Amino acid sequence: MADYAKTAAGVLKGVGGEDNVQSLVHCMTRLRFVLKDESKVDAAALTSTPGVITTARAGGQYQVVIGNDVPEVYAEIGKVSKLGAASGATPASDEPRGNLFNRFIKMISSIFTPILWALAGTGLLKAFLAAAVTFGWIDTASSTYLVLNALSDAFINFLPLALAITAARYFKAAEFTSLAIAGALVYPTVVAAVGQEGLTFFGIPFTMVTYISSVIPIIVVVWLQSHAERFLYRVLPTSIRRFVTPMIVVLVGVPLVFVVIGPLSAIISGWIGGGIGWLFTNVPVIGGAVMGGLWQVFVIFGLHWGLVPLFTLEFQTTGQIMLIAPVFAAVLAQAGAVAGVWVRTRNSRLRSLAAPATLSGFLAGVTEPAIYGINLPLKRPFAFGIVGGVVGGAILSLGGIFSTSFVVPSALAVPALIGNGNMIMLAIGLAAAIVIPFVLVLTVGFKDPEDEATVAAESTDVRVLSPVDGTVVPLSDVPDAAFADRSLGDGVAIRPRSGAVYAPFDATVVAAFPTGHAVGLRATDGAELLIHIGIDTVRLGGRHFSLKVTQGQEVKAGDLLVEFDGDAIERAGYDLTTPVIITNPDLYPEVGEAASGPIAHGEPLFFARAVEAAIPAK
Repeated sequence: MADYAKTAAGVLKGVGGEDNVQSLVHCMTRLRFVLKDESKVDAAALTSTPGVITTARAGGQYQVVIGNDVPEVYAEIGKVSKLGAASGATPASDEPRGNLFNRFIKMISSIFTPILWALAGTGLLKAFLAAAVTFGWIDTASSTYLVLNALSDAFINFLPLALAITAARYFKAAEFTSLAIAGALVYPTVVAAVGQEGLTFFGIPFTMVTYISSVIPIIVVVWLQSHAERFLYRVLPTSIRRFVTPMIVVLVGVPLVFVVIGPLSAIISGWIGGGIGWLFTNVPVIGGAVMGGLWQVFVIFGLHWGLVPLFTLEFQTTGQIMLIAPVFAAVLAQAGAVAGVWVRTRNSRLRSLAAPATLSGFLAGVTEPAIYGINLPLKRPFAFGIVGGVVGGAILSLGGIFSTSFVVPSALAVPALIGNGNMIMLAIGLAAAIVIPFVLVLTVGFKDPEDEATVAAESTDVRVLSPVDGTVVPLSDVPDAAFADRSLGDGVAIRPRSGAVYAPFDATVVAAFPTGHAVGLRATDGAELLIHIGIDTVRLGGRHFSLKVTQGQEVKAGDLLVEFDGDAIERAGYDLTTPVIITNPDLYPEVGEAASGPIAHGEPLFFARAVEAAIPAK
């Protein structure tokens, strides 16, 4: 199995470190660096890094050729640096606005993600402490309990302080001014005034509600703060605005929360908490089945972030979280499904992926490796996991199971549920969530990827038709070393004479770059083909290209894939030579009977010859 993290670290070191990188993008096969000083590059170290095929210099870029795994390596670079896709989101105001719902999900995700693990970790401590009290292992009157209760309870109690920081970062407000506002909301005398009658602010009556563990008030007031600060910085004199702005913001913001935002949010929270309570009291089977069945679907689309605040709102209004119990079923069901894949598959690569995915799903509640790497691509295991989540979630909710702390659902976090509801139903619900998908995967099965590899290995030659009209030239004539020396795969190149690319065989589109400059296909026989229109044309950013297909789409030989304006591309200074190469030489190691000279799309271009030996079919 490829170690993408090791490749990413080696590449970053080889190009002279993060400080030597001005910018980084990637295309179908390579990382494209713009470096500050190319003399700092260690080319020998780069080419010897596992996962790196070769390097090239072109168009002012230093290119590190990775091949099909370039998105994974790019993502790993983002995790260890400020480069790449995973390095953090651009502030909200710099991004495309999108529709209101997507913007809301983005906001919730950005605000809650930084605090989620601290919230989950302290919640898990709270769960273990509650279990210890239930089983009589610790005396609640002891000083040990006092310390453990404080360290496990403090973060959720003072949640507005943490949200003040993350909300300020998202809305581009002054963080410490936001903290000053949040501090006022949980100040001891303010907490003591909750429920008191006759409170006024300069004659304006208001009701003091609790802001312990609250979510809505601080997010709303920090959003207002961000707009107020921008206005005040424009209108106030430079000599006073740095200290007058926070003074005005706090002076207006805190009373605004006490008089308007807090009471309104308390009403909304009460409605939400009451609605959840009604649902799980009167029709718990439906509530549990929906949460248990759809939670992982929400995760895939990022919609679960819209539900995370409901957990804290429910806790704030009722002191318990009923919504979270069926999520245990959803998480453990996907872990059970991937465990079934681990046991059943005969594909060594899939088994090596399933093992750690099973452990992370069960022990940590992290199901992304299982879902994205295994269950969802295999389809049936993911569906079986949903079935387990529906059944398990319905049983848990029917048993009145709830948590008194925020935890990330996992086997380790089960103590959060102990003592809260019917314990027999808890055991049955969790067992059903795990066992049902596990058994379904073992008995009903799935299409093991080994089957496809065997078919490809046992097949004879795959005929590749010309995808474009033009003139065939050898790969060695391509003005790009990575293609010319066949580092990326064997095949031929074509100099196009028209602006259309067609499918060279019946296939699935496995890569469709939005820039339109390249398309990756997988034939029904298993052969994988890359059609790369021009050299370095990714730098055009999609100009002069019109992509006609999407990733995952099934196409027939002769279907239109891409249209492009060849004249405009050449006027922009780019070579239109189009490599057409086989990218899985482990199954198709030889290209033969290549055409030469003029060719029309649909005419035979070359044959990809399959390996002779094959893994025995099951």
